[in-house]
Amino acid sequence: MPAHPGREFEMTNQSQVLLVVALTSITGLMSQADEPAPIDPAKWNAEIAAFAVRDAKTPPPKGVLLFVGSSTIRMWDLKTSWPGEEILNNGFGGSTLPDAIHHFEKLVAAYQPRAVVLYSGDNDLSRGRSVNQVLEDFKTFAALSRKAHPEVPVVILAIKPSLKRWSLWPEMREVNQAIEAHCAGDSGLVYADVATPLLGPDGSRPDESWFKADGLHLSPKGYARWTTVVGEALREAGMLD
Repeated sequence: MPAHPGREFEMTNQSQVLLVVALTSITGLMSQADEPAPIDPAKWNAEIAAFAVRDAKTPPPKGVLLFVGSSTIRMWDLKTSWPGEEILNNGFGGSTLPDAIHHFEKLVAAYQPRAVVLYSGDNDLSRGRSVNQVLEDFKTFAALSRKAHPEVPVVILAIKPSLKRWSLWPEMREVNQAIEAHCAGDSGLVYADVATPLLGPDGSRPDESWFKADGLHLSPKGYARWTTVVGEALREAGMLD
């Protein structure tokens, strides 16, 4: 029989309490890790304001091809891809679909484009947003654009596979398939599959030549391939000869 049965019981209870506290802390940390990284559209206010300053200096003409999205758009030399076309680049690096939706009035509604070209979703998935969340955000952006400019087609670019984010490709592919199906049901939406041409044989990991050294952003070769695919999509929409 223990010399101090009450003390043994007290320590056992203390051990149980400590175990519960430890498990609770671990569970809390796991839950936080599973939650999407917070999105703060206000962080882009300065960049959005810079677009307005640019437009005040050089007012964009009616009928411009309006490109919107994250750094893949921002870094694209669109004038080289389509010389002679009136093009406006409203890409802001690191942005997500909720950011574009939040700033939609200044990014899209303020203009009179003949087509809107969107690339986004890449950063969204990398920050933990679910496939369904990204899909619904795409639908929201498309609906806003169709409401603001009912006769203007929206060309949605597939989320690209990349070396840096190859682990996310299954989720990206799922979003792409859903977006393609959604676009097929709306004559005002055009899906541009800029993802498949980057994949290796049988859908394997892309070749590094498509990307810059960071394995994420497109190289000149990558942009040249995208120019062909997006050009075909724009012609399909009747926006290019």
